[in-house]
Amino acid sequence: MNGMTEKFDNKAIYLDTAPLIYYFEEHPIYFSKLKELFQKNERGDFNFYTSTITISEVLILPYKLGQISLIDRYEYFLNQSEFLNVVNVNPNIAKLSAKLRSDFGFKLPDAIHLATSIEVKADLFLTNDLSLSKVSGLKIINPADV
Repeated sequence: MNGMTEKFDNKAIYLDTAPLIYYFEEHPIYFSKLKELFQKNERGDFNFYTSTITISEVLILPYKLGQISLIDRYEYFLNQSEFLNVVNVNPNIAKLSAKLRSDFGFKLPDAIHLATSIEVKADLFLTNDLSLSKVSGLKIINPADV
């Protein structure tokens, strides 16, 4: 344990789709950094939050490539993990995502992720998409900085 991930302890961390893919598909640059973070999550040091839209986003390529075991791993994590909260898109999130799209020009999936993180009052937003930092009050953490 290098202590770098202690900044996440007892926080609500919004998990964007890309870091989840980097972890599960063992991205050569990000996997080692994310591994410790995901292990801390599994121990209950903090909670991840993500949107139901993440389910759709992570499964596209595994479906296309017929990677059944990867699909099963994603589904298990997204549906069974004790320290991951998958948040449904509700009317508040839908309205806020429309406002974010109007104000910043985000694509719908990004706006939904941002709106969901605001709705759950996430302390940190883990993403590789630095354009999302245009939203004030959102603390963006890049996987490279974990």
